[in-house]
Amino acid sequence: PLADTVATLAFLAGATERVRLASGILLLPQRNPVVLAKELAGIDVLSGGRLILGVGVGSVEGEFEAIGVPFRERGARTSEHIEVIRTLWTQEQPAFEGRFTTLSGIQSRPLPIQQPHPPIVIGGYSPAAMRRTITQGDGWYGFMLDVEGAADAIRTLEQTAGEVERPDHLGPLEISITPRGRLDREAVERFAEVGVHRLVPMPRHLMLPTDTPDAIRDDVVAYVESTAESLGL
Repeated sequence: PLADTVATLAFLAGATERVRLASGILLLPQRNPVVLAKELAGIDVLSGGRLILGVGVGSVEGEFEAIGVPFRERGARTSEHIEVIRTLWTQEQPAFEGRFTTLSGIQSRPLPIQQPHPPIVIGGYSPAAMRRTITQGDGWYGFMLDVEGAADAIRTLEQTAGEVERPDHLGPLEISITPRGRLDREAVERFAEVGVHRLVPMPRHLMLPTDTPDAIRDDVVAYVESTAESLGL
């Protein structure tokens, strides 16, 4: 069982001081973007500007049926919700008119600390996800990839960038990867060589924590220490 993404980010904002806080990934079409924008802006403020919003479309049709969101609309909702959130994060008097959300005459405060807004990172490997990354994302996130898989994904992103236009305001694309397998210094260097900017290591036994909070904490600390040692840090 995994705790809700927003609840976990809020908890971590209060329990940490320096690390970046990212969702990897939050299923955006399952959320109300107006409510979510305010929740996440609050987390960015309370954490001192450490939020990274990682989003994806989802793939389990039953989840969408349970909340009354048509599964076939998840891609379109994701693309629109990104723009709704960006609007609410950057405008004092936001207005938006879309297929799923229309708003005006409201304010969403506090605005995030990060300017122009917290990074929005897109997850997914489909052609639609790659296009969304180029046209709407500050970054791309790949989960459980080895170096070759990361290199393949980056090549696909580069090809996609030649087919669709990237808005100037987005800037360079940042690549984040949760690597498959154990990291050492050589692996880190190989990821960097193929164009990965950030590694987010996660041991598989921590993906479904069922032990006590103290035991989970001890496991996390032990993993961080062993990884740091293997990297020579």
